Amino acid sequence: MDTIKATIDTRKYRTEITSKTGNTLISDEPQEIGGKNLGFSPFELLASSLASCTLITLRMYIDRKGWDVSELTIWVDFDKNEEHTVSLFSTKILITGNVDDAQKQRILKIANSCPVHKTLVNTIKIETSLV
Repeated sequence: MDTIKATIDTRKYRTEITSKTGNTLISDEPQEIGGKNLGFSPFELLASSLASCTLITLRMYIDRKGWDVSELTIWVDFDKNEEHTVSLFSTKILITGNVDDAQKQRILKIANSCPVHKTLVNTIKIETSLV
């Protein structure tokens, strides 16, 4: 299991997040809701997870196939309804390289099968406890 540690002190909404391998990043809320915009917002981090996982999965596949793709760029938009019962991620992928239509269709299929994508479209359970 991958464990993420997050710590917040008295500085409004600034959260330090550390991975089990020691990588650190700052999350914060935008100024309009009281944060200082010092880092990605929680929803930006969620969308970033989908973006990076999609691109990494695609790069692994493209490299294994030996296709001529020099760069991939993804844009992820995230929206939710007022009740927070429906969330929508919209992704757009730009492929820089020499690929035909069949390869593009395969890239699209692989993009929709990255591990984070699979996690987000399946049932998610969250267990919370105090320590």
